[in-house]
Amino acid sequence: MAERKKKSKKDDNIYADDLIYIDLKEQLVKNNNYSSYTEDLLQKYMNFTQIEEMLKEDINTRGVNIYWCNGGGQEGYKKNDSISELAKTNAQKLKLLVALGIKAPERKESGDDDYEV
Repeated sequence: MAERKKKSKKDDNIYADDLIYIDLKEQLVKNNNYSSYTEDLLQKYMNFTQIEEMLKEDINTRGVNIYWCNGGGQEGYKKNDSISELAKTNAQKLKLLVALGIKAPERKESGDDDYEV
């Protein structure tokens, strides 16, 4: 049976200064739902956030369609696979938020009530 890796001082949290991480962790603590399990899920969420940023950067750099040429005289354009991977990454992030029991915070909608005409 494999042993669980114990957290050591070398395993510092690389997301400790990230505002999204801090906000989500505060919500977990406030909901009395913070544990080593939810910390692991939170770390996975943050990893997906980094992947999401890399995918967005790829789409911005290479575009929606990518030119290809196989050297045998065949060439053309194909879709950038980062687009479909971005959708899958977002779906996984949403599933992790559900597993963590975190919902979007309620916001007071700003509208015409704030201003007099």
